[in-house]
Amino acid sequence: MIQKSFNREYWVFLWSSILIALSACLGTVLDAIIVGNLIDEDSVSAINISRTMVQFLFTLSMLLALGAGMLVGMQLGKKDQRHASYIFTVSMAAYVAAGLVIAAVGFLFPDASTRLFCNNERFFEPTKAYLQVMMLGAPVYLLMWGLDAMVSVDGSPKLVSLSIFVDNVVHLVLDIVFIKYLGWGIASSSVATVIGHAVGIAFMAFHFLSPRNNLRLVWRSDGKDYTLRSTLKDIISQGAPLAIASICLTLLLFSSNRIVLSTLGRAGIFAFSLCLYLLQIYNLFLSGVCRTIQSLGSIQVGKGDNETFKLVLRKSFNFITVAMVITCVYVWIWPESIAILFGANEPELIAASHSALRLFALSFIPFCYINAIMIVYKLYGHHKMALFISFALSLTVIPVLWVMSMLMPDLLWYSYLIAYVIEMAAIVILHKAMHIRFVLPMAKSSSDTAT
Repeated sequence: MIQKSFNREYWVFLWSSILIALSACLGTVLDAIIVGNLIDEDSVSAINISRTMVQFLFTLSMLLALGAGMLVGMQLGKKDQRHASYIFTVSMAAYVAAGLVIAAVGFLFPDASTRLFCNNERFFEPTKAYLQVMMLGAPVYLLMWGLDAMVSVDGSPKLVSLSIFVDNVVHLVLDIVFIKYLGWGIASSSVATVIGHAVGIAFMAFHFLSPRNNLRLVWRSDGKDYTLRSTLKDIISQGAPLAIASICLTLLLFSSNRIVLSTLGRAGIFAFSLCLYLLQIYNLFLSGVCRTIQSLGSIQVGKGDNETFKLVLRKSFNFITVAMVITCVYVWIWPESIAILFGANEPELIAASHSALRLFALSFIPFCYINAIMIVYKLYGHHKMALFISFALSLTVIPVLWVMSMLMPDLLWYSYLIAYVIEMAAIVILHKAMHIRFVLPMAKSSSDTAT
């Protein structure tokens, strides 16, 4: 009976977490599909170039929301509601402060901000139009992603799912109305995303009116053990591995866009854009699994329940494996359907996308496993290994990509797969060399160990 109850709880968390990830990725994916069909293919590339900023915002949310979410989950597992509420308050204040800084930069320096991401005059103006609205809406982005993590870990994943569903419906409808019927152009796609997130925030706020709510705004701590400074430090420390991985991914997006655009031109950057949009599909499964492991897993860590924690891991890896295989098979059989979905009608663009999509579909499989394994190392207390994976996950790709572009540009799309295979080999070697054993920090009995 307990097993059945936990299975139900797990799947509720998982699908809620996948919908949370949907809010992070669907904005740019839907925008790209709509502008590709209603404006032109170059707008698809412009939105992809702007994705570096989306990734940066997502990095901040991971640093704060996932770090705070893990700590809140542990405190709720220990039934320390006061401490959990203080962590929640500090993280909310940090979202708002960081968002306002980014909004100010976007308002004061729109051209300089765009030049940072786009070095091609053909794509400059559409990139600027889309990017500036996104930066002005940064506080909304961060609050949306921050609140969904907190509301979910506090026991209302269904409300999070509903909020994100409404968010994306509003976004999709406004996207079509603004572009197709009002003719407002690419900037209106970004406006629609921000409005959708604002509506999602409003829906999630209902959680704090519920009697089941364990979190409230607490501006002062009760003890010396959790001051503002120490709480921020703990949040950043817990969220650092995934945030560092995301920072490196931001750097990778920045570098890759420039290398691909200069090496393979217009057809290359369009194909690469489609590959990164394909990555968003993988990220739905990956982010959902990672958030579920962190939310449910951190609660089990707080309880010291190693057996249930292992069950969370087993279910998570089984799910992500099946999801990735299905996605990969589809891409290999029907790659042209993805190019057409994003508005491609030129034979050159469709042809360039075929081989790129098939290779990237394979490349993203090790990428997802490496990310999920990093969470496992973190929760088991192997922080150095988690940090190594965070840095190496994207930084391994950049030198491989650069070398391939210089020596074998025709094989450029193999760069990601080669880099991830190298990193997986490095993880295995370090794991054995450091004699790492997976034992919960609060459950160190010999029966709970696994090599």
